[in-house]
Amino acid sequence: MRVAIQMDPIGPIDIDADSTFRIAEEAQARGDELFYYTPDKLSWDENKVRATGWPLTVRREKGNHYSLGDLVTVDLADFDVVWLRQDPPFDMGYITTTHILEMLPATTQVVNDPFWVRNYPEKLLVLQFPELTPATTIARDLDTIRAFRQRHGDMILKPLYGNGGAGVFNLTPEDRNLVSLHEMFIERNREPLIAQAFVPDVSNGDKRIILVDGMPVGAINRVPPAGETRSNLHVGGRAEKIGLTARDQEICAAIGPLLREKGQVFVGIDVIGDYLTEINVTSPTGIQELERFDDINVAGAIWDAIEARRTR
Repeated sequence: MRVAIQMDPIGPIDIDADSTFRIAEEAQARGDELFYYTPDKLSWDENKVRATGWPLTVRREKGNHYSLGDLVTVDLADFDVVWLRQDPPFDMGYITTTHILEMLPATTQVVNDPFWVRNYPEKLLVLQFPELTPATTIARDLDTIRAFRQRHGDMILKPLYGNGGAGVFNLTPEDRNLVSLHEMFIERNREPLIAQAFVPDVSNGDKRIILVDGMPVGAINRVPPAGETRSNLHVGGRAEKIGLTARDQEICAAIGPLLREKGQVFVGIDVIGDYLTEINVTSPTGIQELERFDDINVAGAIWDAIEARRTR
């Protein structure tokens, strides 16, 4: 197949952790032809979806992990698969790329489906499954957030469209910083905040479960460093091997059919204790850690699912 990958700059990535690199590596091993471009090089140009980028070769050599061909502008309709893999934040720039990619013909499969990536951002899709999630409020109004803390006490406050653990605060009932944090957030943008009841089990880890075409293939446990609430690997969390519990299976069974129906082939969900906290569809991570812990080929399962969809 001809495969185009829309991602952030490839030079600085960690080849031992980056999921997009692993996806590209597996495609190349299968004989697929790779093309790489950054989101700012995507365009709608006189009824064609174009991208300016490079033919790509990847290799598992630190400091020498890729080679690029000559810079060229291509019509993405000529590709079999286009990967939407740039990292959030999920801002208007990100949303615009989903609108443009949505204009590709059905013969080009965009992974994950951009219409539903746009309509199912990580912290909003979970609202469709209240029986699986901790108590949650989404609001910009300070009085609403204050009332939520009065009802639930210890809570997590974070940006609605943030990522990687940035801007995540654990506020206890005694914490006096709510007003200051609210002021800081609303000065930065016009978006609401999300507050969730604090789940004490986070001290034991925040489980990342990877689903491929709606089916769980495994999980890793991300344990926060000492003195931290956040367990994201970006901020020092430690990845550990872990299995799936009966509750994990219940959560996956509840959300899997919807993900499969909406073309969300590669998804990473976050589970703390018995609660689903996020459904990550934009640019989920965790493939390489899971492959090492469980000795499985997750990237291969993802490509198998894509190929199966193309033959339906």
